[in-house]
Amino acid sequence: MYAIVEIQGQQFKAEAGKFLYVHYLGDEKKEGETVEFDKVLLVDADGAVKVGAPTVEGAKVVCEVKRPLVKGDKVIVFKKKRRNDYRRKNGHRQMFSQLVIKDVIA
Repeated sequence: MYAIVEIQGQQFKAEAGKFLYVHYLGDEKKEGETVEFDKVLLVDADGAVKVGAPTVEGAKVVCEVKRPLVKGDKVIVFKKKRRNDYRRKNGHRQMFSQLVIKDVIA
């Protein structure tokens, strides 16, 4: 059984026991806390697919916060215009939260 759930504007495939890396949930979420997401767009229960319009009624995904702050890989942004003495180097590192999916309720 799996579900497609929308978390902070992004869609994720959620199966029980799997890990999710979502955008940082903020300082209010601590390690070991339970989080529920009720914006479930699709549920597949062994071939029986329920598609919401826009969401599936009564469906939710229960997760536990494993690590509230995980830093992603560093991304280097380098801009250059040739023959114009123009070079800009900038780095960015996205912050994520690691979740463990406990249950998918349909």
